[in-house]
Formats: sequence, structure tokens, C-alpha cells
Amino acid sequence: MSISRRAVLLAGLASMCTLAAASPLLAGGDKFTDGAFEAAQKAGKPILVDIAAAWCPVCRVQAPIVEDLAMSDRFKEFVHLEIDFDRQKDALRRFNAQKQSTLIVFRGAVEVGRSIGDTNRASIEAMMAKALTGQ
Repeated sequence: MSISRRAVLLAGLASMCTLAAASPLLAGGDKFTDGAFEAAQKAGKPILVDIAAAWCPVCRVQAPIVEDLAMSDRFKEFVHLEIDFDRQKDALRRFNAQKQSTLIVFRGAVEVGRSIGDTNRASIEAMMAKALTGQ
């Protein structure tokens, strides 16, 4: 590979990394912190942990679905916490999550549902509903 071709390739790669790093998460939840998660658990709140990456096309499809559901009257009590797949590796380990576009639903301290790569509104809604009914 010639030096000029390599320089163009490296510049393009650097631009992509800069865009991905500067991009906010997609679905409008609060940034995940251990403290926020633990407070929601202690309060017995329903919790949606949303693991996303700005570069992920599935996450981009999930984001408006999750945001719309999270803002609806039915799910207004949910605490919606987002984990940045590229930057919050400790949180990924905590939840044993290995892929972006992972949604995990809790009712207080109990995990009641998990999906990976789901972009079907009805199934995401059904999973979230488990945190309301405890089933």
C-alpha cells in the first residue's frame, strides 16, 4: 500500500472514530451509573437498561421505539438508563452483555427480560410490561 493511500485510509478511520465518539446515545435515556441503577432498584422501580452504540444500525432502529415506549403513559414510571457500548465496559461486564442493541428490563432488583437486536415494537413493549406485572 502506498504512503498516500495509507494516509487517506488512516484519516478516514480517524474521522469515523471521532464521529462515533462525539455521537450521543440514541434513545434519550439517562446515562447509566451504578448509583442511579442501585437507587432505582432500592425504590422498586421498573428499569430499562439500554445498551447502545452510536455506530450500530440496529440501535438506531431500536432508539425511536424505546424512546416512544419510555415516554408513554404506560411506562412513565420506568427508569431508562443507557450504557455506551464503546465506553462503559465495566457496566457491560456487570450485566454480562456482549453485544450492543441489548435491552434488559428489571423490576427492582430482579431481571425480568432481556433481548438482543430486537426491533419489533410489540415484543419490546411486552418485555417492558413484565416489569410492571412482575411476570
